[in-house]
Amino acid sequence: MKNKFVVLAATLTFALPMFGQSKEDNRLANSATVMQMLSQNDGLPTSILDKADCVVIFPSVKKVAIGIGSSYGRGALVCRTGAQMDGDWGAPAMYKLDQGSIGLQLGSTATDFVLVVMSKKGVDQILNGKTKLGGNAAAAAGPTGTQATGYNADAMKADVLTYSRSKGLFAGVSLEGASMDTDDDANKTLYGKQISAKDIVLGGQSVIPAAKPLVDTLDKMSPSRK
Repeated sequence: MKNKFVVLAATLTFALPMFGQSKEDNRLANSATVMQMLSQNDGLPTSILDKADCVVIFPSVKKVAIGIGSSYGRGALVCRTGAQMDGDWGAPAMYKLDQGSIGLQLGSTATDFVLVVMSKKGVDQILNGKTKLGGNAAAAAGPTGTQATGYNADAMKADVLTYSRSKGLFAGVSLEGASMDTDDDANKTLYGKQISAKDIVLGGQSVIPAAKPLVDTLDKMSPSRK
């Protein structure tokens, strides 16, 4: 009987990391699917993405009953490479979206959120830790259609443009009051070591195989600005 418990314990020891890896891989795969859908439906204007330094994708965010937990969604941040953030898209860092006014935006079905980071200030705030949209990072509902043509983020003073997709419909949405922070446990699971979002994005971290579909999709949607 003792030997059986030893075998069971050993099996769980090896299985748990694999389960965690699969969970993070699924998050990256779902994020890639969201971006693919947006590219096919012209949901996220290319003119906006071409000016972006980073994007944060939170797939399938669901409303959580009060008292169960504060986290509404988990997703991935992907930034352009290069000192000026004008190159190809790089390795993703995992993030979590916390409750705030976002609760008012959610219905009974899952909602995809895409946050487009348009300024260096926005990038710095997000990479340095917890960021409150509308607080230490100015946020606005992202423009769509003809409104996106000629959009000037500097003139509008928007650090982050926010979009949502629910029931196949894609639109700009206000997420002011919501906050996001690094998902350190997920990053450790994904990269096999304790690593900060800043080191992933700015430290030249290689794109892991699980992230390649997401990064390839972004490169196809909006290539390097160099």
